[in-house]
Amino acid sequence: MDDIITIYVTDLHGDRHEIQAPTDMGLNVMEAIKANNLPVKATCGGMAMCATCNVIIKSDHELPEMSESEEDMLDEAFVLEVEGSRLSCQIPVSAEIDGLELSMAPLSNPED
Repeated sequence: MDDIITIYVTDLHGDRHEIQAPTDMGLNVMEAIKANNLPVKATCGGMAMCATCNVIIKSDHELPEMSESEEDMLDEAFVLEVEGSRLSCQIPVSAEIDGLELSMAPLSNPED
């Protein structure tokens, strides 16, 4: 199907998951991760207000530019790998990110 993409998510235990996400539903990466039953805290529900959906982008996909609110949240996060850190709620699911590889960041751990 043309409207389904694949995202590769490495969880905090180092396990790699291949998840599928539709491009025609207006989802973001955090919602796709949750929909595939992977643990992500996402306390604020995708409003770029908590940084608990922080991920580290491992592939070289062209992603949308960071908003000022996303940058502010990442600046405030204590456990943060600056290079490649993004809030997964701020990355729309689209055909352009098919094959995206990311790792869950420690802040996204729902057991914290």
